[in-house]
Amino acid sequence: MSIRRIIPRLDIKGPNLVKGIHLEGLRVLGKPSDFAEYYYNSGADELILMDVVASLYGRNNLSEIISQTSKEVFIPITVGGGLRTISDIQEVLRAGADKVAINTAAINRPTLIKEAAEKFGSSTILIAIEVIKSESGYYYCFTDNGREDSGIELLSWIEKVQSLGAGEIMLTSVDKEGTGNGFDLELLDLVEKKITVPFMVHGGLGEKKHVQNIFTGYEVDAVVVSSIFHYEYLIQNSNDVNNHSGEGNFDYISSGRTVKNIQPINVYSLKKYLYEKNIDIRN
Repeated sequence: MSIRRIIPRLDIKGPNLVKGIHLEGLRVLGKPSDFAEYYYNSGADELILMDVVASLYGRNNLSEIISQTSKEVFIPITVGGGLRTISDIQEVLRAGADKVAINTAAINRPTLIKEAAEKFGSSTILIAIEVIKSESGYYYCFTDNGREDSGIELLSWIEKVQSLGAGEIMLTSVDKEGTGNGFDLELLDLVEKKITVPFMVHGGLGEKKHVQNIFTGYEVDAVVVSSIFHYEYLIQNSNDVNNHSGEGNFDYISSGRTVKNIQPINVYSLKKYLYEKNIDIRN
């Protein structure tokens, strides 16, 4: 097992960082570049930037934000949302991204994975898998930021994307995402031995102990964190709550509220806690 990584994820709609629950009810938190720079200075190992409405509208709108962020942030940046073609991938890589995350386009045309891996290298291609547990107990893959059921069962999709050359997998539990209740450990039990490439988990992390439990109980390479970092940033930068574009639902950031299960913490403090628990975390 490699050294474990802590990766903040920034979901972006238009010019703003947004956050929701179950990938829905998106609320504006501020400027993505401000959060990205803060996380970089706090010790984040990588960043993930996701345009959460790009697939819905058939476009990617992150090139300007990537270019701006890469000038201030000197850690790997993964970019996803609306990447449908080799040309789309090439554009965001040229803008400053180090890796790309693909979900909807990969499900719609799986051969894109093979084509992209051959052109840019497997290590550049991360497959984002968003799953919801059905009433029957099976997990199914969703597209369009958790909006559309693909009808594809999770384990079969994992096997396929690995065979096509995916270099990394990001597994999101839509059921848990944004709740602060902890990641779906039943889901981790199901997939841990099926995933043979480096993989990271996202969704539900509400406190530092949730991260500890994942790293001590499972062979997971990285955790992808949103809420606990975002709300800590807002607490520490309360004077900047109006630092947004003015577009969208931004009343939430002025209210001072957070999800009740979220225990905010910064990247440095989380990594320090994990190190003290004898978890081999990247410095």
